[in-house]
Amino acid sequence: MTILSAALLLFLILDPLGNIPIFLSVLKPLPPPRQRMVLARELFIALVVLMAFLWGGQYFLDAMHLRQESVQIAGGIVLFLIGLRMIFPKPEGLMGEIPGGEPFIVPLAIPLVAGPSGMAAVMLMGSNEPQRLGDWSLALLLAWLGTAVILFSATVLYRWLGRRVLTAVERLMGMLLVAISVQMLLDGINAYLKLSASLP
Repeated sequence: MTILSAALLLFLILDPLGNIPIFLSVLKPLPPPRQRMVLARELFIALVVLMAFLWGGQYFLDAMHLRQESVQIAGGIVLFLIGLRMIFPKPEGLMGEIPGGEPFIVPLAIPLVAGPSGMAAVMLMGSNEPQRLGDWSLALLLAWLGTAVILFSATVLYRWLGRRVLTAVERLMGMLLVAISVQMLLDGINAYLKLSASLP
C-alpha cells in the first residue's frame, strides 16, 4: 500500500462529509470565531489520539500475541462493516446538551473524528508493516489535513451541495471502502493459506 492509498483509506474512514451535519449542529450555539478555535482544538486532539494508536498499537498487539494474518483479516472485516454503515447509515439524533456550552474532546474529537474505526485502522496499519510507521504517519497527516479542510468549510459545503448531495457522496465513499476492505480480507486469507500450506 502506498502513502497516497493509505491516506485515501484513512480519509474515507474519518468520513468528514458524513460528519458535517453533526459538527454544524454541535457548534451552532457558538459565535463563528469561537467555532473555528474549538474546531481547530478538537481536530488537533483527534490527531494526537490517532498518532498514539498508530505508534503504540504494535506493542498492544504483540502483548496479545496476534499474528499478522489475523490482524489483516480482522481489519478487512472492520472496514467492511464501516463501509456498510456509510452506505446504509443509521438515523442519529442530536448530540444532546454539552457541558460548559462547548464541546471538549467528546463528541467532536472522539468519537466523530478519532472514532473506534479510525483507531483500529491506524493500529492495524502500524502492526502490519511496523517498519513503515513514518509512511503511515504521513498518510494519517494527509488524511487529517483533508478532513480539517472539509470541516472548516462545512458551512459553505452544506449550503452549496445540500444534504442530498453530501449523503450521496458519503455512500459512494462507503462503496469504495467496502471494495478496499474485501481486497484486504482476501489478501489476509491468501497469506494465511500460504502460511498453512508451508507448515509441515
